[in-house]
Amino acid sequence: MERGVAEGGLGPGLALPPVRRLADELAVSPGTVATAYKELRQRGVVVTRGRGGTVVAEEPAVASRRPPKVPEGLRDLAGGHPDPAFLPELRPPARIAPVFGSHRGSPRLPRLEELTREWFARDGVPAERVTFAQGALDCIGRLLSTELRPGDAVAVEDPGFHHLLDLVPALGLRMVPVAVDDEGLRPEELRVALRGGVRAVVCSPRGQCPMGGAFSEERRDDLARVLRDFPEVLVVEDDHNADIAGAPSYALATTGLARWAQVRTVSKHLGVDLRWAGVACDAATLARHDGRMLLTSGWVSHVLQQTVTWLLEDEGVRRLVAAGERAYTERREALIRELGRYGVRAHGVSGINVWVPVRDESAVVNGLRSRGWWVAAGARFRISAPTAVRITTAGLTVDEAARLAADFAGVLGESEATYGG
Repeated sequence: MERGVAEGGLGPGLALPPVRRLADELAVSPGTVATAYKELRQRGVVVTRGRGGTVVAEEPAVASRRPPKVPEGLRDLAGGHPDPAFLPELRPPARIAPVFGSHRGSPRLPRLEELTREWFARDGVPAERVTFAQGALDCIGRLLSTELRPGDAVAVEDPGFHHLLDLVPALGLRMVPVAVDDEGLRPEELRVALRGGVRAVVCSPRGQCPMGGAFSEERRDDLARVLRDFPEVLVVEDDHNADIAGAPSYALATTGLARWAQVRTVSKHLGVDLRWAGVACDAATLARHDGRMLLTSGWVSHVLQQTVTWLLEDEGVRRLVAAGERAYTERREALIRELGRYGVRAHGVSGINVWVPVRDESAVVNGLRSRGWWVAAGARFRISAPTAVRITTAGLTVDEAARLAADFAGVLGESEATYGG
């Protein structure tokens, strides 16, 4: 079977014969077939879907789907990047003393560990146990690979962060989409996913990409009540733009869950090239994460750690980040308001993106391209969610928002005339 999958004879989603039937066909014991199926599941070749039987797994991604190159001369609103005007100048250490041996024995700088604890504690997240990683996806990938086995199911947001939607199948795991709205994950849909056997949940408490949702206090509490019925499930919160989200923190990490981790990065507010993340989590999750890191990269570069430490301690940097958060909120709200003038509904209560439902993504993307704008088609972010486009508003001025909204409305009018909407 493994050879058949590798050579293309057995395609993704193909249902395999029931154990007893295959055992009869091959003249072997059912136990032999069951053992073979188990090994195939462990290798990520097949997945079990309950009553749906055992099927060939979807082909895992070997690289993240990169967005199309921005055509020359267009205003780029598709990348999801912060405005460079609100990013501080990076100041790596000028002189680095030679290191004897390695840093495996002391992987974290004490001062940065202290600042990380303060960062989480500011929002009530338990900070007794913290560690570091090389970015949010690096951390999430390590947590999932140590906690789960190939074929296990992970609940993900739909629409959700496209790099995560590539990472999960690349690990040999199965994605279970959970719909989101302006307040984040929908509790009843999460309950359905949990009852279906998911082993981990990955979500964003605010600044959700691409929809911009943020947990309200009530939604956070509703989700926590659902999750408490499944204490063995690992809940990973990706609070990737905690300092510029423009929304308060109502984190699941504050609700006393048994298995949890919250990940925060600095790439959105201190610099996209700072591949560093702080992690707060329960004791078992910390041990598994750090144990795996010890065997691979070992530690996060101390040069990088020192750079992050200096930035976090700099009062001028803190003022710049705060100014950025205010500007991002103003720009995001301006576009939503201007679109509303034309009867166009948009989502984005936090973060640096606005999600606009449309009937035909390609028509809107190409129509806006003809008017000088470049936005992201929603297909990269969706599993089964309705069609939409994502607009990054981080660098969009208030005056530009009015012009973009007028162009957007014009494109929708052209699309309806063309497609008979």
